[in-house]
Amino acid sequence: MLKVHSRTKKAPKRILALPDLEHAKTAVLSSLTSTSGKRTYDHAIREFVGWYCSEPRLAFNRTVVLGYRIHLEERRYAPATFNLRLAAVRRVAYEAADAGLLSPELAAGIRRVKGARRLGIRTGNWLTAEQGRRLLTMSEVETLRGSRDYAMLAVLIGCGLRRGELLDLTVESVQQREEHWVIADLVGKGGHVRTVPVPVWVKAALDRWTGAAGIQRGRVFRAINKVGRIWGDGMTPKVLWEVVRAAAAVAGIDKLAPHDLRRTCARLCHLAGGELDQIRFLLGHVSIQTTERYLGCRQRFDCAVNDKIGIEPDAVA
Repeated sequence: MLKVHSRTKKAPKRILALPDLEHAKTAVLSSLTSTSGKRTYDHAIREFVGWYCSEPRLAFNRTVVLGYRIHLEERRYAPATFNLRLAAVRRVAYEAADAGLLSPELAAGIRRVKGARRLGIRTGNWLTAEQGRRLLTMSEVETLRGSRDYAMLAVLIGCGLRRGELLDLTVESVQQREEHWVIADLVGKGGHVRTVPVPVWVKAALDRWTGAAGIQRGRVFRAINKVGRIWGDGMTPKVLWEVVRAAAAVAGIDKLAPHDLRRTCARLCHLAGGELDQIRFLLGHVSIQTTERYLGCRQRFDCAVNDKIGIEPDAVA
């Protein structure tokens, strides 16, 4: 009688080698749609892999990830950064288990590692309307570089775009809808699509830049070389950061980041009487609570919202 040998399924690993981690990282990055999200997770996973491979590990399990959590605590990361680092590790564990590289039980244990508690809400950085005007008026729009920098600042503070959205902005996406200029079908964070209204003064800044640079199609914002000529078909986030920092330094504003201009756009819209749901549409937030955090609202008692609501004894019928 012939003996039939049954095929046994290969057991998932408990220790992941560098190729396994790289495979899981590739799977994580492939699942993300946002360019900035991919860049952030890539950096976080590379940082974990460097720590994991720095000395022999018994296994890729909850105990090891708890050790990495202690390592993060020693580096005194902000809660948001701390939690993002751990979220990246959890995603690696999930993808490794899904690919059959890691035991599902170990992956489940890793996903139970908790992040840092957020005590209160982080205070954002917003500009006042006067600071916003000063930031814009300090730009030297007479030069090609100055025209570009002014246009970028105008889009950030006037339209509330994210860094990646600004860098990916194309000439073709600036269109008219209902007799108003908009950035049509903008694909934002998480693949969410929205249409962003463009104020007249922002459109004028874009036209001045694209006209001077001779840009008729493709990405709106391009790098400029040392001799003052357009170089390539785009620009890096580093250049954008340098533009914002330089403009802030000239305007006498400390510690200004590109995302602070997005927050400023939201708050100025709110102070100008903008409705909360309309600001949410503008920014592309899924949750209204996220928009509320961007506004940095604070309770006012000098003119409380319930002072006059139409039911007072002396109210006119």
